[in-house]
Formats: sequence, C-alpha cells, structure tokens
Amino acid sequence: MQISPHKVVLIHYTLTNDEGDVLDSSSADEPLAYIHGMGNIISGLEDALTGRVVGDSFNVTIPPEEAYGLHDENLVQAVPRHAFEGVDEILPGMQFHAESNEGMQIVTVLEDEVVLDGNHPMAGMTLHFNVEVAGIRDATPEELEHGHVHGPGGHHH
Repeated sequence: MQISPHKVVLIHYTLTNDEGDVLDSSSADEPLAYIHGMGNIISGLEDALTGRVVGDSFNVTIPPEEAYGLHDENLVQAVPRHAFEGVDEILPGMQFHAESNEGMQIVTVLEDEVVLDGNHPMAGMTLHFNVEVAGIRDATPEELEHGHVHGPGGHHH
C-alpha cells in the first residue's frame, strides 16, 4: 500500500535544524500518526511522503515556505504588561496562547518590555527530517469526519 490521500500513516522521524541540533524526534515514543492529505503535518513533509511504502527511509530538507512559513515581522509587537493580568512573572522565552484573527496561536515573549512574537517558533527555519515509514492503513470514516487519527499514535476520545 502506498501513501496517498485518506491513508493513516505512521512515521518515525528525527527533525534537525541547519546546525544539526535535534528539534524533535519520535525515536523514544510510538510513531507519529496522521491522515495524509488533510493538512495534519507540514506540506513539504507530506509531499515528500506521497507514494512511499512501509519500510521506506529517507532524508528530506523542507524550506520555510513549505513548513511554518517565513518569519513575519508584522507578528512581532509590544504589549503592555497590564495585558497579562494574573501573571506574576514574565520572562523572555515564555510562551502564551493568544486569540487572533486566525484563531488560537502561540506567542513568545522576546524582551523584558513584553515584546511578543506571534510567529510559529520554527518560522523561517529550514527543517531537516530523517523519516521511516512504519505503517499505512485506510482511515476509518470516523477518522475522516473528525480529521485526525484515533487509537495508537493518534487522538484518544
């Protein structure tokens, strides 16, 4: 069976940046499970997986435009401290959830003045994946309706 739309795909992966630092990996856990063609993973990785079969191992480099996008300076803004009512300490690197026109997003504190960055933490980064296809199966009607995998490696209701 080949990876194609509406297949549940299980992959093991290691994600590194240009410097070779490991940013994420499934090696210590069960494989990542997603439904192909439903936008559950970044487009560059999904494209690289299309047509692959169980047992395939490969390396792929994903440019920012096919991952989390370019860094957008318009998403960096100063916010008054009183907007963080109930938060005792605000330090650079802290992350908060914020509601935006695009829905819920993560913002990162950049400076002591409370400058927030609404970009994804990996925006602007070229990502390097080492991937192994561990499993492929048809998605169930319920999984397709919900838009995510149920059971091992997926969402549990």
